[in-house]
Amino acid sequence: MRSLPGGTVTLHDARREQHRTVRLEAFEIGVFAVTEEQFAEVLGIPASRPRHPARDLSWLRAIRFCNAASEWEGLDPAYTFDGEEATWHVDSDGYRLPTEAEWEFACRAGSTGPQYGPIPEIAWTGADGGSEPHDIGLKLPNLHGLFDTLGNVWEWCWDLLDPERYDDYRVFRGGGFADDSWSVRASVRRGGAPRMHHDDVGMRLARGGFDGVDSAQGWSAQADVERGGRGGPHPIGWTRRG
Repeated sequence: MRSLPGGTVTLHDARREQHRTVRLEAFEIGVFAVTEEQFAEVLGIPASRPRHPARDLSWLRAIRFCNAASEWEGLDPAYTFDGEEATWHVDSDGYRLPTEAEWEFACRAGSTGPQYGPIPEIAWTGADGGSEPHDIGLKLPNLHGLFDTLGNVWEWCWDLLDPERYDDYRVFRGGGFADDSWSVRASVRRGGAPRMHHDDVGMRLARGGFDGVDSAQGWSAQADVERGGRGGPHPIGWTRRG
C-alpha cells in the first residue's frame, strides 16, 4: 500500500457535460492491482499465474474480498451486507475499493493529460498484442509509485456509474490489455452491474477511515439518491435494467 496526501481532483461526467472538483483527505492505495496470488492466499483458491492481476471479478466479489482481506489482517471490515445491498462504513480502517475520485487522483499523480506518460512505456494495451493480462509491475510507474493504473486490467471503484441511466451499475476505470489507447485514459469511465464479470476487470485495494456518515472522498449516499439511484427519481422513459 502507498500513502497518498490529501489533494484535489476534477472529475468529468461526459454524458451530463459536468465537471466537479473533489477535495480528498489522505488515504492509502495499492501499489499494484490485487494479484491472483493474493486472492489465493486470502480465499484459499488456486492461482495459476500468481503475478497476474486477479480478474474476471464481479463488483460484489471484489468488495467481499476487501472484507476477507481486512479480517485476515485483523482490521474492521469496511462493508456490511443486506442480501446483495452493500453499505460502506466510511469510518472503518479496513480494506475497500477506492472511490472514483480517489482512483483518478491516484492515477493522475499530478498529471493533467489523458495519460501520465507515453502509453507504450506505462500501460499494457491492445497495441501490445496480448490476449490476456501481463504480470504486474513491468511497465513504468506514475509519480506516486503506482503501477498499471492504466492498462492491463480495468479496476472497480465503489461509486455508481450513472444511476439515472444505468441503475445499479458500478464504475470501473483505467482500461485493459485489449483496449486501444483512446480507452486507456485517466478520465475514461465505464461500468457494469454488481454481478457482472469480464476477463479484463480486476481491482486495487484502498484504505482510510473518515469522519462523517454515508459521505467521504467525493462520494455520498445522498448524491446517489439525487442522481436516480437507491430509490431516487428516474427520468421519463427510464426502464429498469434486467
